[in-house]
Amino acid sequence: MSDHTAGSHDHHGTRTPKAEYYVYFALIFLVAIPLATLAWTWSVARHARLPVHGPLARAWREAEAITPEIFRP
Repeated sequence: MSDHTAGSHDHHGTRTPKAEYYVYFALIFLVAIPLATLAWTWSVARHARLPVHGPLARAWREAEAITPEIFRP
């Protein structure tokens, strides 16, 4: 018997190309920036102090959380 997986680099089934992942990440990040800025501004006004993370960090975390959910089987 021959081993058909010896030359295969894909051991986890079909994977989404990285380029597609990064396109979705970028789109979600761009949409999240205004929303994160509003939330950050609201937090500054409400608590009268600057949060540890700025609006870009908050948008980045949102994109990091949402994008993988799109590609889940």
